[in-house]
Amino acid sequence: MPNATVPPTDLHRHGGDGWVTCGDHRHWGLFGAAGLLLVRRDADGAPSDVVLQHRALWSHMGGTWGIPGGALAPDEKPAAGALREAAEEAAIDPAAVHVVGTHVLEHPAWTYTTVVADVAPGYRIEPRAADPESLEVRWVALADLGSLTLLPAFGEALPRLLTMLG
Repeated sequence: MPNATVPPTDLHRHGGDGWVTCGDHRHWGLFGAAGLLLVRRDADGAPSDVVLQHRALWSHMGGTWGIPGGALAPDEKPAAGALREAAEEAAIDPAAVHVVGTHVLEHPAWTYTTVVADVAPGYRIEPRAADPESLEVRWVALADLGSLTLLPAFGEALPRLLTMLG
């Protein structure tokens, strides 16, 4: 059994991986980071569920729930990075995603872009943990978000992000 507190050696790696110091804390992603907030809607078109990732214990803020995402590669645009990360971590086909907007959290030395998206018409997405960065990846009902231990920055941004869902 792998050590739950040590990252495996076979992770996806690229030139954007690394820590950036920002005041008294640090952030993952030499060129910033991005993640995908993917929503599923009910028959009336109202948002009902979002895809969340239960973060591996060895990861930064491990054991919390957030969106699939990570460091941007050199010269990678945030939307492309978020879709790449969602494919790597949650087996989400980028063709099945319709981007509706972005939200950028800016720090002096780093940015995090949340790409907000719907399931594209005609597609069905069944997310799953596709690499060792996740304990679990699944659809979570909006009504159940309060019962999860969210990644703190995601929890803080969630009210603003939910308004983007319409």
